[in-house]
Amino acid sequence: MPPIVTLTLIWIALPLFVGFSIYLFPKIDRLLAVSVSIASIGYGLGQILHPATLSLQLFDSSGVTLLINSLSGYFVLTNAVVTAAVIIYCWQQNKGAFFYTQVIILHGSVNAVFICADLISLYVALEVIGIAAFLLITYPRTNRAIWVGLRYLFISNTAMLFYMIGALLVYQVNQSFAFSALGNAPPEAIALIFLGLLTKGGVFVSGLWLPLTHAESAVPVSALLSGAVVTTGVFPLVRFALLNPAIEPIIQILGIATAGLGTVCAVFEKDTKRLLACSTISQMGFVLVVPITAGFYALAHGLAKAALFLSVGNLPSRNLDVLKERAMSFPLWLAIAAGSLSLAGFPLLAGFDAKVLSLKQLSGPWALAMDIAAVGTAAALAKLIFLPVANPLAELALTSEDSRENSAAPTGPDSPEPSAIAIALLLSGLVAASALHTEDYTALTLTKALGKIGIGWFAYYVFFRRATFSLPRAPETLENLIGTMSIVLTVLFWIVLA
Repeated sequence: MPPIVTLTLIWIALPLFVGFSIYLFPKIDRLLAVSVSIASIGYGLGQILHPATLSLQLFDSSGVTLLINSLSGYFVLTNAVVTAAVIIYCWQQNKGAFFYTQVIILHGSVNAVFICADLISLYVALEVIGIAAFLLITYPRTNRAIWVGLRYLFISNTAMLFYMIGALLVYQVNQSFAFSALGNAPPEAIALIFLGLLTKGGVFVSGLWLPLTHAESAVPVSALLSGAVVTTGVFPLVRFALLNPAIEPIIQILGIATAGLGTVCAVFEKDTKRLLACSTISQMGFVLVVPITAGFYALAHGLAKAALFLSVGNLPSRNLDVLKERAMSFPLWLAIAAGSLSLAGFPLLAGFDAKVLSLKQLSGPWALAMDIAAVGTAAALAKLIFLPVANPLAELALTSEDSRENSAAPTGPDSPEPSAIAIALLLSGLVAASALHTEDYTALTLTKALGKIGIGWFAYYVFFRRATFSLPRAPETLENLIGTMSIVLTVLFWIVLA
């Protein structure tokens, strides 16, 4: 067996082995958990820096099929860095072994989605993700957390029921569950599979479950969900489009519609965590619209969005109107601004390169629609960037005065807070990833990027800063979400048949 195959099989099994071992060694649960994410960082980087397609068929034609390439590498790296940051963030929060076990099982299951190439393996991985995410959402054991978790689990299981019916229809025609079999699948099978994945990935109106779930979860869980877990519904769609070119136009239409919907929801939102969750819907549209660049865009989004969720968790309120009356500390504002600017496409951050790589592949109405969505993204995130911030010089002087007053007391060396280390890790990743595409920095791309951000900020100041209008939340109720699935399924039938 080639060494790369052996290494891959060990890497696949490692999260499950370590995850359950955490119960045996609870005193080193954090070290065990972070070691798994570090191993995934190494594996993902290896696939990106030394791309080589690895295809494995573990059983017969109807069994488990793995396909690992640079696309997988970007998504694996995103999951690994976000997971590592969340573990570091929780380092001093007295989380139990149960929490870290679920984080690592979730991490391994998310990785499984990024390397599988058959419908049944994908189904199993997505179901395990649903259960692990449910347990993390309900970890606080409050009535609100339990309701949000049960709502998420019900929506997830309903979506996967549609998916499984579609997968069985594919097998009925092709006697194979391989992704490549979709090219010869009946339209109803494609529509059913797409409905399941669109719902899991928070795509278009099928993703309206996402704002409440991501906003009401605990801060580290929100970072995991928006930074990594939500991409497990999007990744298979991207791989379908790359394996079956006839599917790509369907994916692009859905991507453009998703980017528009998420942007509209975000610009009218007044809750910080819901704003970020709506932005996640929009960014999944950007990931879908150009499948060939989806990996890098997912990396840029995952790092920025996880950093933003971890940062806004330190704010005194989620209400933007309240936050406008209180100045935040400069370091916290700097972290929020950096993550927001990356999502808006500001140079020197990975979001700039991701948008340039994606948008240069589009032309005509598609390019115009995504440019408008990019302007809307800048306008929505301006709500966070232009929150009041304390004078950094005054903060430094106050800190120095406190230090002098307490100088008589013996103190040990200061160490950074785990939350600061976690956020710094994510933001450093944004800067490092940007260095991979220095060729994108031309006068034209810089002008376009800064122009779109400037227009978005202008729109914020003129239209959205004092807007009192808010979108109705009736579509997010459980009964309406199920009804929306039926509508989306009908639309998918029409698109696939067309």
